[in-house]
Amino acid sequence: MRPKPIKPEPGQESVWDYPRPARCEEIDKHIRVVLDGRTIAETRRAKRVLETSHPPTYYIPKEDVDMDLFELHPKRTVCEWKGGSIYYTFKNSDRIVAWAYPDPTPGFIPIKDCIGLYAHAFDECYVDGEQVQAQPGDFYGGWITKDIVGPFKGGPGTWGW
Repeated sequence: MRPKPIKPEPGQESVWDYPRPARCEEIDKHIRVVLDGRTIAETRRAKRVLETSHPPTYYIPKEDVDMDLFELHPKRTVCEWKGGSIYYTFKNSDRIVAWAYPDPTPGFIPIKDCIGLYAHAFDECYVDGEQVQAQPGDFYGGWITKDIVGPFKGGPGTWGW
């Protein structure tokens, strides 16, 4: 059963107004990710993917991320909108903390050389100086800020939305 969307206030977006299929857009917001007190990713060239019921997912150009912290994991999946994905762990770990689409579908070519980071895997993630909350669960990688309202897919009981 579809949940009742929260009505957005001025300056907010409802994830229930986001499209299906998903859409990719260029943004110039300041994105910063911190691990162990050190900024490991920072950009104003991120891409934002929007999909119904999900908080935005941010893809950061790999050249703006300390990729030396990561190693490729053998896990592979396929997204019906974006194509085949690969996953990353922290070096010497088996915990998946990031993903990418090395050969995305035509509508998602802008994320080709980018990486998505799971907010819950890092000490702090920011969008324009606001610390984000991670999307519930460990399957999706959305970042929740005060300008986004739900309810959000990802937590218990939301799989069928």
